[in-house]
Amino acid sequence: MYVEEVCIDGFKSYAQRTVVPAFDPLFNAITGLNGSGKSNILDAICFVLGITNLSQVRAASLQELVYKQGQAGVTKASVSIVFNNDDRSRSPVGYEHCDRITVTRQIVIGGRNKYLINGQTAQPTRVQNLFHSVQLNVNNPHFLIMQGRITKVLNMKPPEILSMLEEAAGTRMYESKKEAALKTLDKKQTKVDEIDKLLEEEILPTIDKLRKERGEYMKWAAGNDALERLRRFCVAHEFVSLNDELRGRALTTKKLRDESDALDARAADRDVETNALLQEQRALETEQSTNDQNGETARLAEEVSAMTKSLVKERAALEHKTSAVDAERATAARLREQQSQHEQEAAKEEERLKALEASHVLVTDAEKAAVAAFEKAELTLRGVQSGTGAGGDGNKSLQTQLAESRSSVAELEAKGKNASMRKKHCEKELVSLKKKLEATEKKGSKLAEALRCAEASFEAAKKAHEAHPGFAAASDLSTLESEAETAECVLRDAQEKVDVLNGQLAGLDFKFADPEAKFDRRRVKGVVAKLMRVSDPATATALEVVAGGKLFQVVVDTEVTG
Repeated sequence: MYVEEVCIDGFKSYAQRTVVPAFDPLFNAITGLNGSGKSNILDAICFVLGITNLSQVRAASLQELVYKQGQAGVTKASVSIVFNNDDRSRSPVGYEHCDRITVTRQIVIGGRNKYLINGQTAQPTRVQNLFHSVQLNVNNPHFLIMQGRITKVLNMKPPEILSMLEEAAGTRMYESKKEAALKTLDKKQTKVDEIDKLLEEEILPTIDKLRKERGEYMKWAAGNDALERLRRFCVAHEFVSLNDELRGRALTTKKLRDESDALDARAADRDVETNALLQEQRALETEQSTNDQNGETARLAEEVSAMTKSLVKERAALEHKTSAVDAERATAARLREQQSQHEQEAAKEEERLKALEASHVLVTDAEKAAVAAFEKAELTLRGVQSGTGAGGDGNKSLQTQLAESRSSVAELEAKGKNASMRKKHCEKELVSLKKKLEATEKKGSKLAEALRCAEASFEAAKKAHEAHPGFAAASDLSTLESEAETAECVLRDAQEKVDVLNGQLAGLDFKFADPEAKFDRRRVKGVVAKLMRVSDPATATALEVVAGGKLFQVVVDTEVTG
């Protein structure tokens, strides 16, 4: 690839569009008179190649590259270079299909700087990559050697010559790209480290926490669904059971009603029989009035009256003895409870008495030991006073033994006094406890005697109660009372079950306030569950499970209502 044509328009001294065509493939010099614009052609080529050091093109800014800096009516500078690309082996990467490559660079006063490749706008990096791919880098230190630097190049040291050769060979381009890439990697690595730190310290723990919470929520949701489903099954089962029980109760009620009807029929028959007997009695009375023999009827009436009075007295006596038996039972129970309490108190007092006796024995032993020690100390004191030192340490002086004996005597006297005081206190407490024990035993014997009397009275009353003719009737009455209590318990259980069912099916009891005055409440039909009737009761449970909460939704006549 080589330069074939240069087109300059408004660049430096070229105010008009100037085309320099037909460059030789081996072009390497520009000749001409002074001021004819030779250097400006080289500057234009460097300008298109993308030079960044404007001092090498004798300008301080891009605005100075425009003809007279835009003051002569020219506000735009444009340079285009046409490259011959017939040699495909040395063609730029990506442009092997182009025979000619036109690269244009434009600058506008107060505007922007842009590149064009074959008439299409391109980024500066794309233009640089195009030239770098054919070992053209105008920004290399030795790409442009100005006047006065030839001698400096000739005197270069080996490292500098190597650097220049790398630039000429194009390998320097890859080093520059490598350095730029490494710098970019360093910058990106810092950002990556920050992102990793953010992930490790904040995002990942948050994700783990959220994942854990999600798992717990899923477990809770599954458990809640299972609980709701099981609750519905339980309610359905209980409903079916209670429905079956209700059917059984209905059958029992029907049976009882039938029995009641039968009893009513029997009662009617008995009424008929009673009427017949009354008529017969009237006939007999009439006959008796006509054929009265020696006042037999009056005598029988008196006997009936006497027996009736006797029966009333016996019933009153039975009730009195029954209440007496109940009172005796209560008294016996109270006396047993008092006796057990007194027995417990007596046992506690005996234990305390034993503990005091043991303490008294210990105090007596201590007193005896103190007296023996006191006597021994007195003997020692006498020996010391006599000068024999008997009972003392032969190695100690008499004064020392005397002082020790006196201190021992004083200590033993104090112990003896303390033991005597404790003995007196224990004896007083023992006497008081013995008195309490005697009183408790007397009270217990009295209670035992009262209990025996109450038990005897209870047995006598019980025998009299059993021997009374009305005992059998009383036992029948207690049986009837127990049956009545059983029936009341069954009724209470049924009522509790009904209350529980009413609480569970409270959603069916739909209540609402009128949204407006004179509202027609017939427009609200009620909840779905009340509006449905199941033809087959066996399918009620399945329908309830499938419908779920929709059974409690409200049905209205139109979509406007509500």
